[in-house]
Amino acid sequence: MAHGMASSAQVPMAAGMAGKKWGKERLSGAPRKPTIFYGLALAALVAVVAVVLGRWLPLIGGPVFGILIGIVIRNMIGVGPLFTPGLAFASKKVLQWSIIALGFGLSLNQVASVGLESLSVTLVTISAAFVSAYFLGKWLGIPSKLKILIGVGTAICGGSAIAATAPIIKPEDHETAFAISTIFIFNVAAVLIFPVLGHWMNLSDMAFGMWAGTAINDTSSVVAAGYSYSNAAGDYATIVKLTRATLIIPICLGLVFLQAWQQKRNKVEGFNFFRIFPWFILWFVAASALRTSGLMPEVLLAPIKLLADFMIVLALTAIGLSSNFRQMAVAGWSPILLGMGVWAAVAVSGLLTQAALGIW
Repeated sequence: MAHGMASSAQVPMAAGMAGKKWGKERLSGAPRKPTIFYGLALAALVAVVAVVLGRWLPLIGGPVFGILIGIVIRNMIGVGPLFTPGLAFASKKVLQWSIIALGFGLSLNQVASVGLESLSVTLVTISAAFVSAYFLGKWLGIPSKLKILIGVGTAICGGSAIAATAPIIKPEDHETAFAISTIFIFNVAAVLIFPVLGHWMNLSDMAFGMWAGTAINDTSSVVAAGYSYSNAAGDYATIVKLTRATLIIPICLGLVFLQAWQQKRNKVEGFNFFRIFPWFILWFVAASALRTSGLMPEVLLAPIKLLADFMIVLALTAIGLSSNFRQMAVAGWSPILLGMGVWAAVAVSGLLTQAALGIW
C-alpha cells in the first residue's frame, strides 16, 4: 500500500517537474524561431515609452530616452537571441526609412532663401568640427568610426546625422549609442549656456539665431535655445538649422567615396561601389523635392513628421537594446572629452566668423 501511494505521488511530481521544464523552455523562447517580429515589437514598446518621456522632458527628447532605456534593459535585464533579427532590422532598415521620411519636412525653398546668408558660417563650423574631431580624437586614441560619428553629429544635426552616417560606415552598436549620448550632453549644455552668453555679448536676434543654428546640433535644442532668447532669434535659428541639415547629403556622399577609395586602394575582394552607396540619401532628396514642388498634400506632412520622429526613436531604441555597456565602458571618458572639444571648436569658430563678417 505504501509502495502504491509512493508511486501515485511520484506521478504528479514527475508531471509537475516536466511542466516546470516545459514552462522554462517556453519562457526562454527556445521553441520559438527568431524572426524580426519579436525584436521590432520590443523596440516599438520601449520606443512608445521613450516618446512619452521625451514629450514630458523635451530637453532630453525621445531619441535619448530610447537609447538610455534600451541600454538599461540590455545590460541589467538582458535581451535574448529571439530578439536579435528584429533589433538588427530596426537599427538598420527602419533607421534608413526614418531619414527618408524626414525629407518630407524639408523645403528646399527655405534652404535657398537662408542658405547664402548662413552658408559661410556653417561651412566654417563644419570644418572646425571635422578638423578638431580628427586631431583631438587621434590624440585621445578614439576609434575612427566613433570619431566620425561625434564629428558628424556635432557638425550637422546630432542624432539625425549620426543616424544617416551609421549605415554607411557601419559602426558597432555601442559606438553609435556612445556618440548619441555624448552629443546629448552638450546639447543640454548649449540650451542652458548659449542664451546667457548671447545676452552677455549683446548679440542681435539675427546674430544669436545664426550662432544657435550653426553651433547647436539637435533641432529641438536649437529651437529651445533660440526661442528662449527671442521669438525672432528662434525663427531665424530654426531656418538656419534646416539649411545646415541639408549638408548631411554631400557629407554622406563624401564618406561613401572615401570608403570606396580606401577599399579600392586596399584591393578589397568583391568591392562594389553600388553596394555601399547610400541609396536612402537619394530618396531623402526626392522626398524633399516632392515637398518643395507643392505636389505633396499639406494634410499629410504632420502625420509623416510624427512617423519619421517615431521611427528614429524606434531605431535608436533598437541600437540601445543591442549595445553592450561593457564595451562602452572600455572607452572611458575619452569620447566625452572629444565631444566637448569639438563642441567648443564649433561654438567659438561660429562666433569668430560672424565677427569677421560683421554680422555680430
